[in-house]
Amino acid sequence: MRRVLRVLLPAILLALILAAPATAAPQNQEGTVVRAVFFYSPSCGHCQYVITEVFPLLFEQYGDQIEIIGIDITNPAAHSLFQAAIEFYEIPEEVRGSVPLLTVGDTWLIGSRDIPEQFPGIVEAGLAQGGIDWPAIPGLAEAMASAQPETTPALSTSIASTPAPTGTPVPLSLPTPRPASVASTFMRDPAGNSLAVVVLVGMIASVVLVGLRLRKPKPYSVSGRTSLAVVLLALAGMAIAGYLTFVETSGIPAVCGPVGDCNTVQNSEFAVLFGIIPVGALGLAGYAAILPAWLGARRLRGRAADWAGVLAFGLAAFGTLYSLVLTFLEPFVIGATCMWCLTSAVVITALLWLTSGPGVAALMRLEEEGQPEAEVAEEARPG
Repeated sequence: MRRVLRVLLPAILLALILAAPATAAPQNQEGTVVRAVFFYSPSCGHCQYVITEVFPLLFEQYGDQIEIIGIDITNPAAHSLFQAAIEFYEIPEEVRGSVPLLTVGDTWLIGSRDIPEQFPGIVEAGLAQGGIDWPAIPGLAEAMASAQPETTPALSTSIASTPAPTGTPVPLSLPTPRPASVASTFMRDPAGNSLAVVVLVGMIASVVLVGLRLRKPKPYSVSGRTSLAVVLLALAGMAIAGYLTFVETSGIPAVCGPVGDCNTVQNSEFAVLFGIIPVGALGLAGYAAILPAWLGARRLRGRAADWAGVLAFGLAAFGTLYSLVLTFLEPFVIGATCMWCLTSAVVITALLWLTSGPGVAALMRLEEEGQPEAEVAEEARPG
């Protein structure tokens, strides 16, 4: 018996030593992978935070035990998949259209706060139960199968079995579809887009009428009601633009109401000017500049008051023209309408109308003051 033990004991010890490394660092088995789909917009700062700050740490911790594909919702084909995910998960109205959106199994997470707080726990639970396959979003499998050739090597190994060098999700490069017709784009949000068209027509009419006022300037006196209306409208515009700036910078979904799709508009490429300036912040600065200019025109005297009046009118004109372009883009390019944006468009157009009379009159006085007295007398002479 002792001879048997002497022979077997070293063999047993050797087997234990050889088996120890495998026990200490088990290799990832087929199926022990958590797969997720990440919807994002390139212009969304909170999406970039999750991509550059959150995901790299998770890839470093879990390695090839997590696989994430990134879907840019600004691609028309990807946006359809985004809408399918919204319907599949029955995401509430108040947060529909918001990104970043991470879907994993039967769970969805929105925002740069919930994703880093909750996703690691979902990964741990998923690995413990044998892995989580790709979400059953309608059209996802077809989209993965039709991805562009440059991502085929990654797709052939279930999209991202080896994470990108930076630890970010592998983008799902969808084929660029034929441009959608204007009619199909409009019908994505018929009620909201119809309202946008009504506002657009009103804005165009207002700009034309103000242009006629510029061609035939005349003296204008400002009533107390007009002055108060401009102040109240500027404050209302600041409140609206301030809220949109908060939404754009905080990542919190906008409260949209029953008509329109604010979050789709806010997540579009047109929500950021030059790729860095949120349009809401631009509007906030504009309204904040109109208010002191208007008050200066009422409180100052002489040329200073006239210049302040011209400035208020010029700012309102620029804001109206810019809002007019954005209002056109919503129904005919984006395919969704933001009620906050439409309200702001109405406010800035009203400011244009109220400031145009005093502004044109002030401009006329400044031009008269700049002319030699002889020229003024000659122009004033009848016949």
